[in-house]
Amino acid sequence: MTHPAAADGDELVRLDGLEVHFPIRSGFLDTILRRSRGVVRAVDGIDLSLRRGEVLALVGESGSGKTTTGRVIVKLTRQTAGRVWFEGDDVSELWGVRRLRAYRRRVQLIFQDPYETLNPKQTIREFVAEPLVVNDLGTKADRERRVLEALAAAGLRPAADFAHRYPHELSGGQRQRVVIAGALVMSPQVIVADEPVSMLDVSIRTELLRLMLALRAELGLTYLFITHDLSLAWVIADRIAVMYLGKILEIGPAEQVIRSPHNPYTQALVSVSPSPDPPTAGQRAKRTILVGETPDAARIPPGCRFHPRCPYVFDRCRVEEPPLFDVGPGQQAACWLAEGGRALPVLPPHHLGEVVEPGIAAPVDAALATTAGAPGAASTIPPGETVSAGALEEEA
Repeated sequence: MTHPAAADGDELVRLDGLEVHFPIRSGFLDTILRRSRGVVRAVDGIDLSLRRGEVLALVGESGSGKTTTGRVIVKLTRQTAGRVWFEGDDVSELWGVRRLRAYRRRVQLIFQDPYETLNPKQTIREFVAEPLVVNDLGTKADRERRVLEALAAAGLRPAADFAHRYPHELSGGQRQRVVIAGALVMSPQVIVADEPVSMLDVSIRTELLRLMLALRAELGLTYLFITHDLSLAWVIADRIAVMYLGKILEIGPAEQVIRSPHNPYTQALVSVSPSPDPPTAGQRAKRTILVGETPDAARIPPGCRFHPRCPYVFDRCRVEEPPLFDVGPGQQAACWLAEGGRALPVLPPHHLGEVVEPGIAAPVDAALATTAGAPGAASTIPPGETVSAGALEEEA
């Protein structure tokens, strides 16, 4: 089956209504009898596309479902419902050793922890060559050539000097470059990078991000970049998708999502991320600190799943889940306040009840009273409903 949206050739990967639910079982009998005492809704009905040659960052807290989404794309986790498309072909039920091997030549995964990914008993040559051996690709000489080319492309030069080493002889950054080489050796089209730099020092992170962007330009790669760090997403991504409790709450061009977030969760993430525009003298930077923990994915609250922590929550949020609304060119946000393209109102600290940055914020009541709901303006609240700031703290 071919997806009709693939006609223009721009869309490489597409997820339609993707759901991944894990059954909750307690004890041996539940496992044997396949009895379920509920489900964990890790991914709960998302639509997502990955365009050829782009970097799409999937951002969210731990437990948001971003890693599970990536594992579905590389066929390490089976979806509960929904469809997965690759180059217009339905690969949702693509299972079996031979078919998976062919697919994984085109879609590779970079794991988060190079210390766990690398086998301490294997040389670097053996690790990078392993996918070629498993897939029975090329002669021994061909494999050696491809291994050295992959190591060089990953920045390990001279490649022959690294090929005979063992993981314990390398630094953390070099080990992650070896993992990248292991993905490159198969000449993939798509790389799912799951927190690829989170275990590394800041200076090494920068080097590896530059490497990934250079490889995209040189090899025409497409990345799904999974991270909890919005500042990293800003550096590397063309588009950003923000996930929370298995749902996408906002998606759009990276610059627009960062500069003009239309979902309160995105707004909070942006406020605690390092900004390329630091406050000038006389200004104070504010951080939005959300109170409370992410709810259990086995007990997702009704309505908008973010409403227990949302500073803007009103009655409709508690009973009705918002769809993704168009809020700008290529940008969508799932928030009732974003309906019609409206921007979020500026919220003052609830413990002060007044503006702390002159000219930047305004009290909630005043902000809501003076707007008409025009796109780009602060949002209006439906008549008779109130905004609660009780779930938010801001600190200078």
